[in-house]
Amino acid sequence: MRVFWHRGYEGTSLSDLTTAMGIASPSLYAAFGGKEALFREAVERYRERYGQPWREAPTAFEEVGDWLRTSARRFVDQNRPRGCMVVLSGINCTDQNQPVRDFLAVKRRENLELLRARLERGVADGDVPENADLDGMVRFYGTVLHGLSIQALDGAEEDELVSVVENAMACWPRFTHEEGVAPA
Repeated sequence: MRVFWHRGYEGTSLSDLTTAMGIASPSLYAAFGGKEALFREAVERYRERYGQPWREAPTAFEEVGDWLRTSARRFVDQNRPRGCMVVLSGINCTDQNQPVRDFLAVKRRENLELLRARLERGVADGDVPENADLDGMVRFYGTVLHGLSIQALDGAEEDELVSVVENAMACWPRFTHEEGVAPA
């Protein structure tokens, strides 16, 4: 998982994988079927280990802010590669590896679907107005999340990423059509 996370899918060779796992190539193929299958399992392991569950904060505003701030902290954790494996490991893929890129795009969309579900709960709970631009919120805050990952890879520190989050959260009223109203 860490080899793919650090080097990306295309930047990781079978030799890198067998060395990291302490096995021979035939064993890798016997256990996983090949590099792509191993990568898919590594992504699932990453999501199990590092995926952030929604914490059920009192409001959607608080929860989205917490999600982004926690992600920012995790993206710069010194004990693992910077950024998000799902965002960074397959950005540039040749046509031959389009299935890998497509797989990661599905995983990123699944994450955005969780964001949408939380916003919809906010509408049901009354803390997000019914006329809020949920599509815009999902795209905007999802883009912020993905951008935080890239900034972390490029060397941004936690305080810089959290500043981005705070600015992004200041945009919340634009999506809820409550300009000039500070969120609770």
